[in-house]
Formats: sequence, structure tokens, C-alpha cells
Amino acid sequence: MPRVKSTPVTRRRRKKILKLAKGYFGSKRTIYRTAHEQVMRSLQYSYRDRKQRKREFRKLWISRINAAAVLNGLKYSTFIHGLALANVEVNRKVLADIAVFEPETFTAYAELAKNALANPSQAVKAVETKKAPAAKKEVKSEEVNYESLTVSALKELAKERGLSGYTTLKKNELVDLLKQA
Repeated sequence: MPRVKSTPVTRRRRKKILKLAKGYFGSKRTIYRTAHEQVMRSLQYSYRDRKQRKREFRKLWISRINAAAVLNGLKYSTFIHGLALANVEVNRKVLADIAVFEPETFTAYAELAKNALANPSQAVKAVETKKAPAAKKEVKSEEVNYESLTVSALKELAKERGLSGYTTLKKNELVDLLKQA
């Protein structure tokens, strides 16, 4: 069996690791062995910390919301419970942003939560009565000749009707999608 030299492959692999180790201190950026160890450790850290960043931001948002809620006479947990009773679907990121930059809007949310906590049965009924007419609303579709429309016009129709996946479809597929909807 002939001897095979793997120098180009080895050089490419080592250069790739040394390129990732660029900017490291001392021999961690120049010697392959230490660079490889540090790059592997760094990749593990970055994987772990991508998960931890989400946790840390959620903790930050919660502490900001709690601080603003305390200013409005509520605790964080009761504030969130009141918003849930009032069927307000605003995530913590947005609530924290509102608490910092728009305190009067946050105060309105706090009042809404207080009202929902004071009488939870009325809060749920009020939301149900608001949703009921929207559910009974019937959409009357006019007979439109879809074949005569351009692709961009068909895509606009699909967007108006709230259909998904229309951006990659061809004209005949768009026509079928619009006829089904």
C-alpha cells in the first residue's frame, strides 16, 4: 500500500483552529495544541452562554417590571396575574420596556390589572363579549377572476387574507390557495 501524506489536510485543519484562536493571549493563539484546547473550551462557553443570556434578560425584565409595579402599588406576581385575568397578552420584554420608557402607559396597565383582580368574573366576561361578535363575523368572498390578476396582485390578496407561505408560490399555486381560502 502506498504512503499517503496528509499535509494539506492537516495544515488546513490547523489553520482553521488558529484562525478561531485569533486574539487569544500568549501561546493560545500561536501553538496549535493550546489553541485547540482553548477554542474547544470557548465553543462550549459560547453554547452555554447563549442559553444563559436568555435567562439573564428574563431576570432583568422581571426586576424592571417588579420595580414599576411596586411604584403602582402591586407586586410582580399579582400584576402578572391581573394582566392574565384581563387577557392582556404583552410579553415581559415589552412590559419592561414600557416600564422604563413610558411610565404612564405602565400605570394604565397596572390599573387594568387592579380592576381585573378586583372583579375577575367581569374581566373575563368583558373580554368574551368583545370577542363574540368577531367570531360571528362572516367573510363574504366576492367572485374574482384570479387568473386575470398578476402574481404581485395575488400575493397582495393572500397577504390581506392572512394566508401564510404565499411568498414562494407560483401563480397557479397562488390561485388554488386563494380559491380554497
